[in-house]
Amino acid sequence: MGITFAKARVSNLQRRSEQSALELEFLIDTGAIYSVVPKADLKRLGIKPCGSKEFTLADGTEIIRKFGNALFSFQKTPGASPVIFGEKGDNTLLGMVSLEALGYILDPLRRELRPLPMVLG
Repeated sequence: MGITFAKARVSNLQRRSEQSALELEFLIDTGAIYSVVPKADLKRLGIKPCGSKEFTLADGTEIIRKFGNALFSFQKTPGASPVIFGEKGDNTLLGMVSLEALGYILDPLRRELRPLPMVLG
């Protein structure tokens, strides 16, 4: 597993303007599938939950979190992805689903995001 930090923007899929986006510092953890953004930030952007999912934490604890959909942007590259509504104590994460939507992957040796080779077939 690799871990690093990067700044990225998150915005509402319905209101895709620079003025309505938030730039956040994300923990990038290759073990995280979904992205997590504090629910107060998602509410400020007008992103509404469309359901809930159950998650198991590393210690075995099961939690339920709401999820919705957001537009993420890294180095001016946009990508739509599911987003989890973070609660108090949750890390702000950029998960693998969002990274792949953006066309990036974490290089665990250099601890930096690199373009993901795009292959169709």
